Amino acid sequence: MTEKKERAGRNRTITLTEEEYSFFSNRVSTFKEKNRIAPDEIINTTIHHNLFDVMDRLPKQFADLIIIDPPYNLTKNFNGFTFKSSSENQYLDYLRSWFPAIVSLLKPNGSLYLCGDWKCTSALQHVMEENLTVLNRITWQREKGRGALSNWKNGMEDIWFGVKDAKNYYFNVETVKQKRKVLAPYRENGKPKDWEETSDGNFRLTYPSNFWDDISVPYWSMPENTDHPTQKPEKLIAKLILASCPEGGIVFDPFLGSGTTSVVAKKLGRKFCGIEMNLEYCCWAEKRLQMAESDNSIQGYTDGVFWERNSKKKS
Repeated sequence: MTEKKERAGRNRTITLTEEEYSFFSNRVSTFKEKNRIAPDEIINTTIHHNLFDVMDRLPKQFADLIIIDPPYNLTKNFNGFTFKSSSENQYLDYLRSWFPAIVSLLKPNGSLYLCGDWKCTSALQHVMEENLTVLNRITWQREKGRGALSNWKNGMEDIWFGVKDAKNYYFNVETVKQKRKVLAPYRENGKPKDWEETSDGNFRLTYPSNFWDDISVPYWSMPENTDHPTQKPEKLIAKLILASCPEGGIVFDPFLGSGTTSVVAKKLGRKFCGIEMNLEYCCWAEKRLQMAESDNSIQGYTDGVFWERNSKKKS
């Protein structure tokens, strides 16, 4: 367990007491035996394991949707485990060492999303095209990031979208519409055209593109925030799950981190499974899953639509 930090009174970052650490440690699955793992054993579980030691034992073609947020090609410390940057070819070899095995866990009509930044996106495209049909690349804007005196500030990340069968996959665009303010409302015969008047202002429901500028990266005052160094926002993952996994379907995340994919899947009525090698991260995930039983809200997603960043409705 990491050493506790002094935090401001309004800081909502999720932490663990020693009692919680012990309690949630007993809720994770370890699968210490070397035999194959049955499908019913992994549903709604957090698996504490090194991915390489367990991926070949998982049931084939069990997941409707796989969301992968692997270590980027950067030197980064993950609670004592340091992933080191390498050449692009070396990083591509790293991806190839596990990606085909993960694809084998996807149903024939399933979808897969693979996250990365500008530095590793070329390698991600290569490994996706070797194993799946690539349908798109989503780019989302991070409003956080370090400035740079001799380069452009890195404020974007990519998510590659691929499927096994380009003629047979689930995609429900109606669930991921965005509610945007109408700045120049147009009327036809005196009535709003493709927009609505509300007490909060004028809004239009729009179909999403592959550029997302409405995402807030978790920070200290958000109830989903943890100390994980690369935590993805719940709102970001919610878009992927709603669009590409039917209700009751199974979402799998082989690099679970602090549990965002599993937590959002639970909040949205999907089944989940995630693998994480760090026990404390597993415990954060289990605590967040417990919290989701009494609060299934997702900041920025309300009334079945996604709201613009920093708009009036945030939860």
